[in-house]
Amino acid sequence: MPLKNHKEGLKAARLLMVLSGMSPLFVLWAIKGSKLLADRYLFSLCVVIVIVPNFVLWLRIRVATQRRDQREIVVGKAEDHRDHLLVYLFAMLLPFYPIDTTTWRDLAALLTALGFIVFLFWHLNLHYMNIWYAVRRYRVYAVLPIEDGNKVSGRASLVLITRRPAILAGESITAYRVSDTVYLEAPE
Repeated sequence: MPLKNHKEGLKAARLLMVLSGMSPLFVLWAIKGSKLLADRYLFSLCVVIVIVPNFVLWLRIRVATQRRDQREIVVGKAEDHRDHLLVYLFAMLLPFYPIDTTTWRDLAALLTALGFIVFLFWHLNLHYMNIWYAVRRYRVYAVLPIEDGNKVSGRASLVLITRRPAILAGESITAYRVSDTVYLEAPE
């Protein structure tokens, strides 16, 4: 039974991971432009919003690697979450790209809607959704712990980012901690 009151740490890292996952949207906006904002301002803003969160994500992975911030994960059950990429695309990219910001009110509505999406992805722990993982041929799995009757550890599910095509029950995998519930498999 998964933990219901599990607290996710690294809040700033999670928020930046959500923004990192939204990078394609900001790239599209930089290309599309806006009638309200001069191209140089919009382009500069989009570049910053793409680079900073992705740099922080890369830095978090690098720090975890250097500090050997690892965990041995024993798989009880693994569920492939490639279908979440479709949710990501429909929830984030498709609705926002075609919106034309011809008035300040349009822009305010767009930014408010974007804020709601960021909050939902952050609050629902979907911060692992990132198109760059797919580009680098990673797969995302929800890993449930083995049922060993332990009331303290191994009760919360976690997300494992790996290049493995499949994960079998009972496998033991060493992974770096990206956040409290997101792990990146360590290379062998």
